Amino acid sequence: MTFQIGHVGLNVTDLERSKRFYLRILGFDVLRESTEGDRRYASLGHDGRPALTLWQQSEGRFPTASPGLHHLAFQVPDMDAVRQAEATLKEIGVRFAYDGPVAHGTGRSSGGVFFEDPDGIRVEISSLTGAEDLTAPVPDAPTCGFF
Repeated sequence: MTFQIGHVGLNVTDLERSKRFYLRILGFDVLRESTEGDRRYASLGHDGRPALTLWQQSEGRFPTASPGLHHLAFQVPDMDAVRQAEATLKEIGVRFAYDGPVAHGTGRSSGGVFFEDPDGIRVEISSLTGAEDLTAPVPDAPTCGFF
């Protein structure tokens, strides 16, 4: 038996704000949504396939010190796409974990940008290649640990 991730569901504090953020950053389409009463959600994805569902069911900021989600990681085809995403992220003023794209580790060819969404959920956009000349901010650990 094999498995693959069908979609990821995130609790958010403001559905409209988070929807705008993920639509702009990831270029998703709204596949389905409800803005009725306490059943507020939006399913986002590409080509009719859901990737991310946002549920307006929380308050406050994401608690990184609690058990649960560590971060979301989205893969793009190359470092040019990583840099395009970085430019958009800078335009909207996100909080980055590191200054610009970084390698996943010393000597690794993969790397990307690491940042927070509007609720403080940690997000990565990376490429499997093209980071050979980039520095790894944490020499002996995976960069995606957001140390």
